[in-house]
Amino acid sequence: MARYIGPVCRLCRREGTKLFLKGSRCFSDKCAIDRRSYPPGQHGQARPRISEYSAQLREKQKLKRIYGLLESQFRQYFFKAERKKGIAGENLLRLLESRLDNVVYRLGFASSRKQARMLIRQNHFAVNGKTVNIPSCLVDINDAVEVKEGSRGLLPIQSALEQIEGRGIPAWLELDKTRFRGTVKALPTKEEIALPVNEQLVVELYSR
Repeated sequence: MARYIGPVCRLCRREGTKLFLKGSRCFSDKCAIDRRSYPPGQHGQARPRISEYSAQLREKQKLKRIYGLLESQFRQYFFKAERKKGIAGENLLRLLESRLDNVVYRLGFASSRKQARMLIRQNHFAVNGKTVNIPSCLVDINDAVEVKEGSRGLLPIQSALEQIEGRGIPAWLELDKTRFRGTVKALPTKEEIALPVNEQLVVELYSR
């Protein structure tokens, strides 16, 4: 599947906020957005004119980049969220948060969503006792996500779990570190997701 493989720190600088795309580096003084908070490129320090469309586009790009999606994938999630009952923007956030790669990251089994996708594709995780190697698989309430027994000694997983104290576990998830197992207690609310994104602007963009 096609993926963005360029330098991810440029993406944070372009959006003007931390998107937490590079694991522990994002929490250190090496973070690019802390060192150079202006957009990359020759005209990065110029003062841009921000139109209504530009503001909407930037919010969409932020959300896409946080979850590592391409345009066609993101559009599918939006249309699915729009068909569900409730507020389309909040439905979209819940769908994205329910992706298996995001849940693995939120539980602290990976230091970034990108690393979580890699580990899932390599068959290191099981959902409700069954091996799942599809990062976009959606989990539901009461689903159990665990590291397979033979993979619990892997350095990336051990290292990520050591760093989880600084990040914390969302209230809608429950982690049992001794069993390398996490449970989805509920679907997340907008407040629990707490991303630096105005999802309503994304809805307005697709409604143009």
